[in-house]
Amino acid sequence: MSGDIEGIGAAVTAGLASAALEPRHGEAAGGHAGERCRNCGTTLIGSHCHRCGQRVDVHRSFAAIGHDLVHAIFHFEGKLWNTLPLLAWRPGDLTRRYIHGERARFISPLSLFLFAVFLTYAVLSFVGSGSGHGLQEMVADQTETSAVRSRLEQEVSTIDTRLARADLSAEQRKLLTDQRHTLMQSAEFLGLLDHDASASADKTGDEGRFERARIETGIAFVDHGIAKAQTNPGLMLYKVQANAYKFAWALIPLSIPFLWLLYPFSRRFHAYDHFVFVTYSISFMLLLFVVVRLLGMTAIGGWVTSLAVLYVPFHMYRQLRGAYRSSRIGSLARMTLLLVFCALAVTLFMSLLLALGAMG
Repeated sequence: MSGDIEGIGAAVTAGLASAALEPRHGEAAGGHAGERCRNCGTTLIGSHCHRCGQRVDVHRSFAAIGHDLVHAIFHFEGKLWNTLPLLAWRPGDLTRRYIHGERARFISPLSLFLFAVFLTYAVLSFVGSGSGHGLQEMVADQTETSAVRSRLEQEVSTIDTRLARADLSAEQRKLLTDQRHTLMQSAEFLGLLDHDASASADKTGDEGRFERARIETGIAFVDHGIAKAQTNPGLMLYKVQANAYKFAWALIPLSIPFLWLLYPFSRRFHAYDHFVFVTYSISFMLLLFVVVRLLGMTAIGGWVTSLAVLYVPFHMYRQLRGAYRSSRIGSLARMTLLLVFCALAVTLFMSLLLALGAMG
C-alpha cells in the first residue's frame, strides 16, 4: 500500500512538471499560410498554430533534440533572471503583477516551485542536509547498531535461560552472571540501554534489560510506525527524505487554507491569488535553503544562516504588503500569524511524510 501511495505522489509530481513545462492550448500565438497544423489540423497563419501553440517546423533529427534543449534552457533562463530579483527583494510586486496578468516575462509559480524542489533534492543528495553526518552513513550506522543490539539481546537471553536452571553449580552461576554483567556493560557503553532502565538497575542491583520507552496511541498502524522509527530512526529519516520531493506539492494545498484565514471572506482576493502567493513563497524558501546550505560549507556559513533566519519574516512582510496592498500594521500582524501558520503547515507535512515512512 505504501508503494502505491508513493507511486501516486511521484505521478502527481510528474504531472505537475509536465503541466508546467508543456505548452497549453492556445498559449503560443503567431507555419506557413494555407498549411494545416500537424497536431490539431487548424489552418496556419504564422510560425505557430494559434489554436494549440505547436510550431510549424517539425524536425525528426538529433540536431532538433539539441535545438529544443537549448531553446528550453535559454527560454527558462531569460524568465529566471526576470523573476528571481523580484522574488528575492520585491515578492509582493511579483505576486501582484503575475496575478493581474503580467506573465510572459516571469516564470510561473508552479514551474518555479518544481525547479526549486528538484534543485533542493539534487543539492541535498550531493552535499547532505548539513547535519555533519551523511544520511546514507546514518542509515548504515543505525542498521549496524540494530544488528549489534540484536546479537547482545540474544546472548543475554541465552544466559538468562541458563541461569533459570536449578541444577547449576555456584561456580557456573557466578561465571554466567559475570558474562551477563560484561554484556550489559558493553550495551550501556554503546548506548543500547534505555536510560530509565539503567537507572532502575542501579537502584535494584539488577543488570537491567534492553528496553526502550514505548509510546502507544492505541491506533495499531500508528504504534507500528512509532516502533519502526524507534528501532531504526536513520532508516525512517531516509524514507522521509526520499518521499519529500514526491509529495512536496502537498505543501501548497496545506498552506492555502491558512493564508485564506488572513483575509477571511474578502471579495478582493480569490483562491488563485492565494495559490500564487503560497507557491512563490515556498519556492523562495526552498531556494534560500539551497543558498544557505551551499554557503554553509564556507567560512561565512554561520553569518549567512543568521541573516537568512532574520530575512524570512521580512520577506513574508514584503510579500504580504506588496501582493495584498495591506497597511504596515496589518502586514506586520498578518506576518506574525503567517509564521505560526507556516509552522503548522510544515508540521502537517512532516506528519504526512512520517506516516508514509511508517507504512513502508
